Amino acid sequence: MTESHMSALQWYAKGYEESRKGNLSEALSHYTNALKLEENKTYKGMYYRNRAGIYLQLSDYEKVIDDCNSALKICCNKALYRRCKALEALGRFEEAYQDAEIIISLNPNNEDFQRVVEHLREIVQERRKEKSHISAKVSEMLDLAFDVNANEKEREIAMNDLLVLARDETGAAEIFKKEGVSKIAQLVKVEKNEEVICSAIRIVGVLCEKNLTRTESVMKYVGLPWCLEMINSTSIKRVNASQYCLQNILNTYIDMNNKPDSNPNEDLCEAQREIDTIMLCLSYSITSRTLKGLARDAIIKLIMSNIHCVTTLGWANRFIELRGVQRLMEVASEMEEYYSESLLDITSSTQTIISACLAKIYENVYYDDKKTFINAVDEFIEDKLHSPDIESKVRVVVAITVLLLGPLEVGNTVVAKGGILEMILVMAGTDDVLQQKVALECIVAAMTKKDKARAIVNQGVDVLKKLCQSKDDLVRVRALVRFCEMGSSGDSDVTIRPFADGAAKKLAEACRRLLTNPKKEKNMKEWAVKGLSYLTFNAKVKEELIEDLEAIFTMIEIAETADQSVLFGMLTTLVNLCNAYDEQEPKMIELTKFVKYHFPEESELDDDNFEERLCALAKAGVISDLVDVAKTDNQNCKELIARVFNAICSEQTLREMVVDEGGTEALLSLALDGTVKGKKQASLALVCLALTKCPEVIFPGQLITKVVQPIVNLLNPECSVNENCQSLTALCNLADVNDSMREYIFKEGVFQKIEAFVYEGDYLLKLASANLINILILSREVAIQCFEQDNSRVDYLMLLYKDENQDIKFAAAAALVKLTVANKDACKKVFDSNFWLEFLRFLLTNPSSKIQEMGIIFVLSMIRSMEDVAAKLIETDIMELLKALNKNNTVQNKNIKELTSIALEAVAERSSKEALVIIRWERDTACRLGQLDLLNRLEKKLWVYEHTKNVPLNIYSEFGRILTGR
Repeated sequence: MTESHMSALQWYAKGYEESRKGNLSEALSHYTNALKLEENKTYKGMYYRNRAGIYLQLSDYEKVIDDCNSALKICCNKALYRRCKALEALGRFEEAYQDAEIIISLNPNNEDFQRVVEHLREIVQERRKEKSHISAKVSEMLDLAFDVNANEKEREIAMNDLLVLARDETGAAEIFKKEGVSKIAQLVKVEKNEEVICSAIRIVGVLCEKNLTRTESVMKYVGLPWCLEMINSTSIKRVNASQYCLQNILNTYIDMNNKPDSNPNEDLCEAQREIDTIMLCLSYSITSRTLKGLARDAIIKLIMSNIHCVTTLGWANRFIELRGVQRLMEVASEMEEYYSESLLDITSSTQTIISACLAKIYENVYYDDKKTFINAVDEFIEDKLHSPDIESKVRVVVAITVLLLGPLEVGNTVVAKGGILEMILVMAGTDDVLQQKVALECIVAAMTKKDKARAIVNQGVDVLKKLCQSKDDLVRVRALVRFCEMGSSGDSDVTIRPFADGAAKKLAEACRRLLTNPKKEKNMKEWAVKGLSYLTFNAKVKEELIEDLEAIFTMIEIAETADQSVLFGMLTTLVNLCNAYDEQEPKMIELTKFVKYHFPEESELDDDNFEERLCALAKAGVISDLVDVAKTDNQNCKELIARVFNAICSEQTLREMVVDEGGTEALLSLALDGTVKGKKQASLALVCLALTKCPEVIFPGQLITKVVQPIVNLLNPECSVNENCQSLTALCNLADVNDSMREYIFKEGVFQKIEAFVYEGDYLLKLASANLINILILSREVAIQCFEQDNSRVDYLMLLYKDENQDIKFAAAAALVKLTVANKDACKKVFDSNFWLEFLRFLLTNPSSKIQEMGIIFVLSMIRSMEDVAAKLIETDIMELLKALNKNNTVQNKNIKELTSIALEAVAERSSKEALVIIRWERDTACRLGQLDLLNRLEKKLWVYEHTKNVPLNIYSEFGRILTGR
């Protein structure tokens, strides 16, 4: 029968058969087909219940509940148990307990159900107690937080506690029930404490997260105007909190809007209306004259983050229809140089954010309606150019620059249009400094993507060369810096070769003069910082800059208060001074090639003196400055900070200074949060610190445990042998502290990390790995857990023992001995190896008395741990080796004599006990088979054993002869 002619019951039978085979996806498909065809309600309930069982195995608990609900509507009570399990898995314990009580009332004698009910009852009772506690806690914190007469610090703590409580569903419900939201809305209007205000706004955001009911209430009683009022602030914290709150509100509505619901319900329609209202308000707010710069940035980010999510409303197209593109372009054209009453407040990041936002919008309409987007841009430019004043033309060029940094295709199209390029080039050729600056930035923005901006490249290079000779210091520095910046792509185009030998040094001197001249504007000094970030690839420039501490101090001071690009430039300069870049990085290599191509070759001074530069920077106070700027949120800046720290920590004489000036905490932060390379650099610096002095001194208190994770993360075959060896040595130092540290390091998964070193690693890595294992299993807890978690680790150590290097052999042997003494199960694993006997012989015959001691202890632990060990050992020459050691009068180590005696006695004792069991069994067997001669001999042996306890060590070899009667 073809599938198209199968009945619902046949589909069900097929699904049932597949589920028994464990083919869950096929079973799911068949049950679904059965449900589509079935009309009988009773059968339908059964199909829903069985499909719910498949969903339960797939851990798709929401669908389990949906199917069980459908089944229960048809009175299929057997679905209750599956719904109960799904509810429990989702943490909805009260609902699960209600189902469980119904189940047990229907099946009072079912012990499995009774256990489920009891288990859920305990959870529910505990949760009720916790809820009661949380309710009291919420009341207490609300009273304290909203008491304006209370201590400020206590109020801050209370509000933070409420924020923590709001993240728990029970706490959120209690805050909402006690009218916390309306109280917050009233409080922030009169509150002066910024910390309290920010926490209050975040509480509202948390309450709205993934909860439509609470979100609707917030929008009803607090409203969107309140959210926009809160976001309009000069406080970064408050703006971030308000942005977070609005994003959570949008997320809740968008998730509702994106649910695959074929029949839009009232909730869905309400969600669409709310999204529409919020996005409209955000769109119109872009050009609000009363909006603060930080708030404007946050609103543009919200539009950018959500415009692609509200697909059912087509908001990218609607945004264009509402002249949103023109609004963004208007903000993009703003310049602080043109101050007027109509000036929109912007930040140093606004234009960059707009670039990204425009690119996002263009991406969303690219296939459907990109022409509308381009038309909107053209309309803005035409409107501006209708005005004959220079300001309008300047603003147009600034806006085009933003386009070139965002949707480049659109920007390039605009530049190619008649008159635009000519206008830019004319502006560059004027004596007006502002026009020169604007034209310069536009030309560079186009030239950074030469393959897509050919319209401007050919003439742009010549213009830049002329601007390098500008009478204005700032324009000249910008032009020269931009040339260097263009070289970061590794472009070898000879047309952009503006420098002759010695130019780098002269330009660096000019930058240093700009930095140290108190009469120069901060903006000019910021560009000088950026210039040095490229010029300091030159060795001579480095040597001269390190001697000009005033310039370095000023550079750092300016960067700490400027935007991220200046901070990045300052840090790049420090990286260059420390030679802290990776030679393997292609981009950095290309940049270096570019600089060398235009500047003189590096002098030999660079390799000889960079350590001296490190010391000079450290003594000049750079470490404490790095600690301060390490708090930045910029991930790329964090990477550069970590590189400089690592370079400084590589000098052993500077490590103590890093610790004293707070570098440890900064490095920990950088090692846990940042780019992949940044975290690696910070972790390597921590390794350097861990190799110095006592770890307890370098990492006091809780820091010593926090440093473990980043160092363990460094253990990677992709790192160099030296890096891995240093990391292992650092972990050895930390593990030497105490058992707690050993256990902590083990729990971080260090064994899994170093496994590759054993099979493929360098001998130094093998030795370092074995040494670390030796220290870790000094903790009995580690030795026990080591085997329990992965029983292949004995093989791992045995493989180390097979290494040709004697130091590695010794380290592996020591580790195996310690492991088997602490963990009896590990002894069994040793005997699974093909060369366990060779291993024992190596230990017992080694010329080193210490290794012999280890061997005897190893044999002793094996004897005491395994029932059949005596048999295996007696069949070998191990007993003879023990006897020889015991009788050897030349052995001076008294411990060896004593230990061999104990081991031989243990063998005899184990042999006697096992012999008794075997002889009795053989006697009973001979009796049952009627072999009287054999029975007589066994009785005699048994009498000897029971009365003298004197069983020869080779008794096992005689058992075969006894059984055969020979």
